[in-house]
Amino acid sequence: MFTGIVEEVGKVLNSVPGRLTVKASKVLEGTKIGDSIAVNGVCLTVISKTSDSFTADVMPETLRRTNLGQSLGKNVNLERAMPCDGRFGGHIVSGHIDGTGTLESRRNEGNAVWFRINCSNELLTYIVEKGSVALDGISLTVAAVDNSSFSVSVIPHTGEETTIMSKQAGDKINIETDIVAKYVQKMLNGHNGAQTGKSGLTLQYLEEMGI
Repeated sequence: MFTGIVEEVGKVLNSVPGRLTVKASKVLEGTKIGDSIAVNGVCLTVISKTSDSFTADVMPETLRRTNLGQSLGKNVNLERAMPCDGRFGGHIVSGHIDGTGTLESRRNEGNAVWFRINCSNELLTYIVEKGSVALDGISLTVAAVDNSSFSVSVIPHTGEETTIMSKQAGDKINIETDIVAKYVQKMLNGHNGAQTGKSGLTLQYLEEMGI
């Protein structure tokens, strides 16, 4: 599990079918073979490492759902898996990307920068105003949502510590929606495997609890 608080910006040094090598420093501290590192929000397993880089396997499904296939030579956001004794500074991020969105526009407002991202209706289902979303592995708060896109407002510190300020209109961005929202929707739809008809009870319970 990750938190969406990026630890450093690395760079993709090599990309061959099924494998990615990333230049890094901070995230290599204490990292062992088999550990997980989020690369632009994608949970990857370290299969080898040097003093200044690590290599991970990347399967076709990952390339289909993310922007890693176009990452050669580009900077990427890096985060190690959250330690049990660590601070939960962002939100629950699994490192399992739901899909990509396209940056439609960006604009300045005071010390912040607004980013508007177009994405599919399937992803928008789980995106709500003032909820959490991970963009290229960055934990951000949704500032606005409409029927085809959503917006986030980025503070200077986040811009300085991640790759988001390098994004331009037309760029693909990895999106991981709130996992809690996905579980809630599945419960309400009754997609619990055996179709036991508990979805109505679940909805009634949520209504009674004021959720």
